[in-house]
Amino acid sequence: MGGRLDEQVALVTGAARGQGRAHCLRMASEGADIIAVDLAAPLPDAVPYESATPDDLAETRRLVEETGRTIITAQADVRDLDALRAIVDDGVAQLGKLTTVVANAGICIPVIWDQTSPELFDDVIGVNVRGVWNTVMASAQHVIDSGGGSIILISSYAGKKVQPFMVPYTTSKHAVTGMTRAFAAELGQYNVRVNSIHPGGVATPMGGGDMVAELERTGASNPKLNLMATTFTEQTYAEPEEIAAVAAFLASDDSKFMTSEHLSVDGGSQYF
Repeated sequence: MGGRLDEQVALVTGAARGQGRAHCLRMASEGADIIAVDLAAPLPDAVPYESATPDDLAETRRLVEETGRTIITAQADVRDLDALRAIVDDGVAQLGKLTTVVANAGICIPVIWDQTSPELFDDVIGVNVRGVWNTVMASAQHVIDSGGGSIILISSYAGKKVQPFMVPYTTSKHAVTGMTRAFAAELGQYNVRVNSIHPGGVATPMGGGDMVAELERTGASNPKLNLMATTFTEQTYAEPEEIAAVAAFLASDDSKFMTSEHLSVDGGSQYF
């Protein structure tokens, strides 16, 4: 019995670890070949967690190859449109087509509103908004040329509600929500669906390093706001594989009449 994603080729950004790796592994396990892109190098200085490394990206390659699928890996900054285009063009030349895109790369920096520098704001918007736009611009024509497919933008709980003490991040993720609708409207005529996923807390390396300390520091400035991300469920955070399962659904024909949708995986916290 074949997988839901047999004969598909998926581009995943931020693929070296965390959610990105989970997307690669889930889609490969369902039959897709993978083009995996990650910076795998130092992130902007204000980012409070460790950067992914080339070894992380190599581990994603190893794990995908264990599924029997083909994977092409490349290092690039999603803010560099020319670099992304070159990688995607080369991947399509090797694999024959592109049917699925997961624009997953992003950064998160807790910061109190009046401590936000222009440089920090630009870093977050550059990766989380321009980087997502670049990913779509580098890949959409290939998806069209393949007869259509699915483009999945990873937004956040913060793209529907608000993540306190993260004005740049919340701004960026609302932009991704709007970008989803805008691309869905224009690409629908080509049988290209565009949807977004909105995770709440996820157990990934983004929560490591000094992230918890920074969340506590910024949260102390207005403690009542710390309750905003409370879940309705006893489960308080997702595993990256849970987000990848939703992305695989959106990549498959099981969602073929869904576009411009914004699917939350947050235990209800957007409504708390």
